[in-house]
Parts: sequence; C-alpha cells; structure tokens
Amino acid sequence: MAGFRYLPVTEDDRLAMLKTIGVADEEELYSDIPEKIRFKEGLKVEKALSEPELLRFFSGLAEQNISTSRLPSFLGAGVYDHFIPSVVDSVISRGEFYTAYTPYQAEVSQGELQAIFEFQTLICELTGMDAANSSMYDGSTALAEAALLSYGASDHSKIIVSETVHPEYREVLNTYAHGRQLEIVTIPSLNGMTDLKKLEKELDEETACVIVQYPNFYGQIEPLKEIEATVHRLKKAHLIVSSNPLALGLLTPPGVFNADIVVGDCQPLGISESFGGPHCGYFAVTKKLIRKIPGRLVGETVDEKGQRGFVLTLQAREQHIRRDKATSNICSNQALNALASSVAMIAFGKKGIRKLAEQNVQKAHYAVERLKKERLTIENEGSFFNEFVINCGKPVKEVNQALIKKGFIGGYDLGRDSASLKNKMLIAVTEMRTKIEIDQFAEALGGIVNV
Repeated sequence: MAGFRYLPVTEDDRLAMLKTIGVADEEELYSDIPEKIRFKEGLKVEKALSEPELLRFFSGLAEQNISTSRLPSFLGAGVYDHFIPSVVDSVISRGEFYTAYTPYQAEVSQGELQAIFEFQTLICELTGMDAANSSMYDGSTALAEAALLSYGASDHSKIIVSETVHPEYREVLNTYAHGRQLEIVTIPSLNGMTDLKKLEKELDEETACVIVQYPNFYGQIEPLKEIEATVHRLKKAHLIVSSNPLALGLLTPPGVFNADIVVGDCQPLGISESFGGPHCGYFAVTKKLIRKIPGRLVGETVDEKGQRGFVLTLQAREQHIRRDKATSNICSNQALNALASSVAMIAFGKKGIRKLAEQNVQKAHYAVERLKKERLTIENEGSFFNEFVINCGKPVKEVNQALIKKGFIGGYDLGRDSASLKNKMLIAVTEMRTKIEIDQFAEALGGIVNV
C-alpha cells in the first residue's frame, strides 16, 4: 500500500471485525432495525471519483476564481493585497509551529511561547501601548471584546461607535452587545469622518467607551487628538481605536494620543487574503487594564537556574477562573497567523514597514490625481492612507463587472452597507500596484463611468 495516503479497510479486515463482535454478516448486524424503515434505494449522489479525477475536478473549480495572482486588485475594505516576504511561509510551515496548539506546559513549549511573546512586543511597539495579548480571531472580534472589556471595567453599558468603523465590525459588536443588553449608539459620519459635534452631544455619565477607526473605513485619518480630549472629559470612559497595523508604520500611534485600548487586524502584515480568512486580530491595552485583557498573555520570567523563560500569565478567562468572574469567553488564539505577522514585521524591520506605508500613501494619492484626469469624482478629499471613495454615478456592481472584462478587480461597493452610499466605490491602492497598473485602471474606470 506504499502509494496510498491512507489505508482502506480490506475485505479481510471487515470480516475480522464482524467475527470479533460475534455476527456473521452485515445483515445480522442491522437485524434490530425494522424492515419498513430501512433505506434500500441507492443514494442520489454522483459516482465517487478517483483521487486523480478528484484533483482535476477541484482544480477546475479553483480556476474559476478571480484572484489577485491573476488580476491587479483595487479591492480593500479590510482585506488587502500586500507583499508577503517568502520567509514568512518558510517559517510558519515548520512542523513545530504548524502543528502547535495551546502552550499550557511551558517546559515543553518555550519556542511557541517565545514566538507569541515577540508578537506581543511588536504590537506594543506599533501601537504605543503597554501590553498586548497573544492575538484574537480577527479585527472584528477584537473590537467587540474591547467593548466588553470597557463595559466590565467601567460598569457602564453605553457603547458609542462611529459610523466610519468597518460595517462588519459594527455588526459583530451588535451581536456581542445583544447578550449583555448593552446600548449601542452610532455616531453618523460627516464628509467621511466622525461627526465630532454629535459625538460630544452623545457623551454622558453612562458611556463606557467610544470606538473609532484609524484610518477609518473610508480611508480617512480621524483626528484622534480631538476625539481623545472629548472622550476623556468623562473619568471612566475609554477610547478604543481600531487601527490598520501597517498604517501605524507611518501614522502617530494611538498610544501617543492616550488611547485606552487599540485593536485591529494583522492581515496587512504577512497574512494572505485567502478569499477572506483566516485572519489574526491584535489587542493592546494600557497597564491599567492589563488584568482585564481577554485571551492569552505570555510573560517573560527566569527559571530556577536564572535562565530566561516564557510562561502564560495573568490568566483571567473562563477556563482558568470561575466563569462569572471571567473577563472573556475567548479560549483560543491565532498563533500561526500571529507568527506570520511577526516574521513579516521582523523581515521588513522598522524602516521597512515605514517605507511600505509610505508607498501605500504615495501610490493611493497618485491614483486619486490620475482618476481626476479621467473626470471621476473623488469624495471626502481629506487626509487618507491607502483607500478613498469615488462616485461612479451608476451601480458599482455593473462597473466592477465591466472592470473584470478589462482585466481589473475593482473596488468595494459601499451601497451594500448603506443606501446613502449608492453608486459609490471604495478603492484601495497598495504597494503592490505599479504605475502602469494604476494608469491603466484609471483609464479603464474612466471609460466605463463616463459612457
């Protein structure tokens, strides 16, 4: 059986099993089942395929997908086409990392624990925060967990969130809040930014936190300094910032603006798009909130010989303490993807991440100027990172279908989330897009929209 990936049960094996349990054949095995309820027809399923046939079949299905490896992509909205150094896959494919799970036994898990510790350290450096956990499922669950942490720490049930936060993140937040009966108040956007006057009006003594995104869902850079000053007029209110970690290679970290909790999705750093997942969320807090952080936290210590070592520490989830005292029901993390992000960050280095972020800004701004030449309307021309909104003047779905025929993956249809954003497209331009691709995309888009 050397050529097989598994060992099928032979006829001799089947007979041996029947003999062991003391029955002559399969008919006797099912003798207790009444005849009238037995299924005697053939199953209405297709004939089984051999392994080579199966591989050809699924390869054919996969080739029907339109991926960023085939066409230049201008689609972002939370999942981006970024450069991933080849060393990332090389490291995370190693057996000791690829198959590793929960490092409960520190004495046999030092490599995994150190990898998580390095991830936490890198996230703290990017965000300007005091402590970070070992990762969350993705950016949306990290944001929702941040709101629950704030509720638990402040004992206030009003959660204020900006409309400029990713709509899917807000949906997850609503789901989390429902069970706790938390009040979710959404602050409308004004010219693609959080309406600060309406935010100030909504703040009261029942407010647990204010959640903003930086850069926000529309690509705009929110004024964190003004927002922080407004939020922290209330003693117990927390400022939660959801942030693209790559953008923090260039933008002032939220920690500098006295954010209490910073969360986000590590996909832009070393994690492939993979048609939508899996991702890796990060979660960072101030020292004041470190004992309430959800998930796992790896700490550095020394053993009895004085040698450096790593352990799980400050455990406050429901597996370790009484459920009613737990800070979170999150019982897992995304260690492999966290490692991928760590390897990418180390490969790029501090200067490399900054240069990468600069390219995103420069290429996105070049794309805006190029689209203007094609007589396209740009919405909300404030400061932005690598995404911006255009008005197509016609259904975005139709525009994107036409773009596919011209060899491009278009932007995100904002009309899917709000009727007020009908015919508007969110375009992302990363470092992967060349000048020629941007020029050709602008020309193609202009030709479609201006017909």
